Amino acid sequence: MAQQTQDVPAAMELVGVDVAYHGDIRILRGLSLRIRPGMITGVIGPNGAGKSTALKALYGLLKPVAGDVLIDGKKVTGLPPWKFIDHGVALVPQHRSLFNELSVDDNLRLACWSFRRDRARVEAAMERAYAQFPMLRDKRRDMAGSMSGGQQRFLELGRSLALQPRVLLLDEPTAMIAPRISAEIYEFISGLPAQGITVLLVDQNVRQCVRISDHLYVLELGQNKVDGAAADFQKDSGLRDLIAEWVDYRIDA
Repeated sequence: MAQQTQDVPAAMELVGVDVAYHGDIRILRGLSLRIRPGMITGVIGPNGAGKSTALKALYGLLKPVAGDVLIDGKKVTGLPPWKFIDHGVALVPQHRSLFNELSVDDNLRLACWSFRRDRARVEAAMERAYAQFPMLRDKRRDMAGSMSGGQQRFLELGRSLALQPRVLLLDEPTAMIAPRISAEIYEFISGLPAQGITVLLVDQNVRQCVRISDHLYVLELGQNKVDGAAADFQKDSGLRDLIAEWVDYRIDA
């Protein structure tokens, strides 16, 4: 884990954000959330707490009806999602986002669409993805839909990291993934700050999220319940009991 510091400028931030579905059903209500550079920020909470909605608001998939989205302290509220990579922000969504009938190689090339005419840059991006995940190189001609769930998740990670993001937003990265592969994914995520990549991790796997995060937010009904250094959640029995109210196990001390 990265060392905690005080008053670190946010790489990304939600400031007093409200998000509504169908006009008047507010899912987020005055939510504020800071992604600290060089760290892993975890977001946890019970089902329906607004975790994925917060991530979608950060990435422009949902436009706030109140409040602002900031990148490096500058307002980007209303910026369309495809513009975020220009600001060094990439997203790996919870649900599969691959083109199943295309090869691994073609899925990676599509990630480079915005600079497709720069052949050298495309090839460098492809090589970065294959260097991160050698398994993908071995399967580069295979259809993405023919791979296992874990292999597909590595392809999605490789596709995002090929673009050299400064900030990576992850939504339930191990959902429906076998435990052995999940452990590999968390180990990989834990090493991203050392590569200069700031991470926001939205996760239902509380134990792993607490283990690899530097700072944690607990959401409840679209609002901040509590936030603080992840180490405090592990040491403070009150915080452990708070989380234990909505999970079937307790965080290891």
